[in-house]
Amino acid sequence: MNHRRLIIHCTLFIKIMWYFIIHQPELTTAQFQTFRQAAAITEAETFNEPFDNLYIFAVERDEYGAFADALDREGVAYEATTSKPTREELVDRMRLE
Repeated sequence: MNHRRLIIHCTLFIKIMWYFIIHQPELTTAQFQTFRQAAAITEAETFNEPFDNLYIFAVERDEYGAFADALDREGVAYEATTSKPTREELVDRMRLE
């Protein structure tokens, strides 16, 4: 008996994201709205005193340059990373500031 195998090759497309971390006091409401619309994902991490609340804007790799340029034009300080930081990592970073 002949058995034929059908091999299906699947290409997995993994979206590589950049995460821009911004302290909430850095942004005006208008800036937040503009960046929120440009980002694929927007998250807010809220903290108690003495730490600032943070915004995390996630953009696809191809949009990194345009998003970073927009932040730079607005004079917004940010940290960019390719791995999404955990809440604990965010707190650790703020403790070092």
